[in-house]
Amino acid sequence: MTFTETCTLQPHAPLDFALSCQVFSEGTPLVRTYLNGEFSQVLQINGELVLIKVVERRSTKNPCLALTLKSNQTLTAKTQQAAQDLLSYIFNLNFDLNAFYCEVQNDPIMNKIIQQLCGFKFPTTPTAFEGLVDAIVEQQISIKVARTIEERLAQRFGKKLEINNEIYSVFPTAQNIAEASISDIQACGLSQRKAEYIHNAAEHILSGKLDLEAMKTNPDHASVIRVLDELKGIGPWTAELTLLRGMQRWDVLPADDFGIKRVISNYYYGGKPIKTTEAQETAKTWGKWQGLAAFYLILAEAKNIPV
Repeated sequence: MTFTETCTLQPHAPLDFALSCQVFSEGTPLVRTYLNGEFSQVLQINGELVLIKVVERRSTKNPCLALTLKSNQTLTAKTQQAAQDLLSYIFNLNFDLNAFYCEVQNDPIMNKIIQQLCGFKFPTTPTAFEGLVDAIVEQQISIKVARTIEERLAQRFGKKLEINNEIYSVFPTAQNIAEASISDIQACGLSQRKAEYIHNAAEHILSGKLDLEAMKTNPDHASVIRVLDELKGIGPWTAELTLLRGMQRWDVLPADDFGIKRVISNYYYGGKPIKTTEAQETAKTWGKWQGLAAFYLILAEAKNIPV
């Protein structure tokens, strides 16, 4: 039996939901996707699996999102509220982009990009563990290949929800990964080393040696990076990416990232190769929003936005 509930959310303006979901446009519908104006994902809410479908009802300046929740269990008021809260967290719906826009108003290049990408809010992973796993998977491979591997991890190790004869998968927890063998993790398309890194991180979480969720409230991101850097296979780049995408640390810039240096070069240096220090110097203009600004450049490049 399928239980269904509907509700609406009034996000903080501006919000361009389509732009914010673009990163999911090639995802599989059985894990997470954005297709024909609808975002779809199974999330674990208070121990239950809930299929969430979201469509945008109003404009960027006056946003409204319509949510449909489906589950095999009764959707209590508590579960519905938790689902709304988690969706708000993933898409930063309560975040005021105007604070970022005001910070970078003296950067003419970034201002031109913002004018064309107004309302773009880069999504956060539902858990910090997923952010860490994603960062490990994406080491030295393309985002497209990494997304495929991440979907395989969900479908192989994540919990399942059957709705209308379709079987959906949620991203695996640390316990799901720790209970898997390294060879099974590797079979998702990873190298043995990456499989070991992911498995090791999961074991550290289960043993209590690592509390990624607690790290979200630690204001000292340098100390968080130091802790993550001590894990096998987790260098500064992976740690910084985990903070940026898994913990909403918009001031963190993985300046050694090839893609980030490329987009900074394309928009600020005429496309010539640049050093990490040059990327960092340019990013100073963006104040405490360096990581978020980098995502704006990445999306601008993907959409061939000129300045």
